[in-house]
Amino acid sequence: MADGIRFDVSGLDGIRYKMAQVKREVNYKGGRAALRRAANVLRDQAQSNARRVDDHETETAIWKNVAVRWNGRAFKQDGVLAFRVGVLGGAQAGRAAQQGTSNPGGITWYWRLLEFGTSKMAAQPIFRPVPDQAGQKAVDVFARSFNQVLDRVLAKQGAA
Repeated sequence: MADGIRFDVSGLDGIRYKMAQVKREVNYKGGRAALRRAANVLRDQAQSNARRVDDHETETAIWKNVAVRWNGRAFKQDGVLAFRVGVLGGAQAGRAAQQGTSNPGGITWYWRLLEFGTSKMAAQPIFRPVPDQAGQKAVDVFARSFNQVLDRVLAKQGAA
């Protein structure tokens, strides 16, 4: 599934030149906004995958807990812009899982059992097929959004 995935990044041709002309803060802010839009595309695909495997007869809903979060650790350590797409509450079980009662979809620690399977149940992946299903669309959304931000900033700089 996720092995050997290739994406066409043809929308980023003039981006390097534009990035060199604007301040680093602008690249970070615009890049973060564009990256969030791309991550939202992946989140939407993961939510539709989760709806497919979710048990509709229970109160809990994995798809409601699929969320996009800013990865502050990667940014602080390496200066890398990154978002994480995952399930609120993580993969905790037992007493720690009870903290997820305030999540929109309830306590859904069992999502990992569906994702990876068990010795008695075949895997029903939610996240692993997402790059194949929506990866190229996410790259296209990022390229378009970031180009728009850079064009807007360069137009302001030219007017100033």
